Amino acid sequence: MQAQVPNSPYVGIWTRLDGFEPSQLADLISQRHAVRLGIMRNTLHLVTARDCIALRPLFSPVLERSLHASPFGRNLVGMEMEPLLRYATSLMKEKPRTLAELGALLHQRWPDRDPTSLAYAIRHLVALVQVPPRGVWGKSAQATWTSAELWLGRPLARKPSIEKLIFRYLAAFGPASVSDISAWSGLTALRNVVERLRPTLRTFQDERGRELFDVPNGPLPDPETPAPPCFLPEYDNLVLGHDDRTRVIAFEHRYVVFKGTFLIDGFVAGTWTIKRRRHDATLMVSSFTPLRRADRFALADEGERLLGFAAVDAETRNVHFDVARPRTAWPQR
Repeated sequence: MQAQVPNSPYVGIWTRLDGFEPSQLADLISQRHAVRLGIMRNTLHLVTARDCIALRPLFSPVLERSLHASPFGRNLVGMEMEPLLRYATSLMKEKPRTLAELGALLHQRWPDRDPTSLAYAIRHLVALVQVPPRGVWGKSAQATWTSAELWLGRPLARKPSIEKLIFRYLAAFGPASVSDISAWSGLTALRNVVERLRPTLRTFQDERGRELFDVPNGPLPDPETPAPPCFLPEYDNLVLGHDDRTRVIAFEHRYVVFKGTFLIDGFVAGTWTIKRRRHDATLMVSSFTPLRRADRFALADEGERLLGFAAVDAETRNVHFDVARPRTAWPQR
């Protein structure tokens, strides 16, 4: 689950699973069965401890390249990384650290190097996880980090399977192209891997003639199957998980993914946010275009359900609609 915003995974699971309670996920995080870490596309995701151990090594080369291409990496040119990694690990073994704290301590050992760059080198080169209470529903805390191996008490996989990752993606998002898999994962040069898997996959062509792959038993609902309104959290992978996002969101609205969005007929139709005032909670729903009467009523019902989940302590809960006028292009500086 995409997890830049700590509470996003809770909403993402709630919108997909009936009967989900926040404590179910909070307990998994507190008990170290699930962790938040930078992984796909070098962005924060919530994954199971098992997936962290099995999949995080696949992304080490990507994160290393990302560091070298960044200002942080350029500030560390010529520096030996192994002593830095060993010392940082010893500091985190004492206790989890914020990046600012880690950078300051590393700077004491390497005073000629920028402390922020030292900290971000560890962020890229070590599998760091954010520790609770960060990411626990109803709690707030600074982002504090330690290594996945220290937190989970297990080493990362020595032979991670890219094939299993591709199957996992297709099971969730297929049918999909190789470029879709790459856009979702941030990994490149996947064509040869998919070719090896071809005998075990189904293939299709989309309207543009592009080849799509899917797992053998992946469901293919009838195109006329009704898709009820659905609220998605910020940066949800349903919107981000394709090279061509226009399959779920119009091109002119592609920059709203940093907000909560909602789907009408399986397509992103607007954004939402919850505003709190004392004991009241209002779900602000902004549609890109005026909604049909039936969609508006159905969305209001689902919105009340969302407020019952995300603002359960509010004495008064309301759903407010308006028509948004989002930017059609990224603002120029």
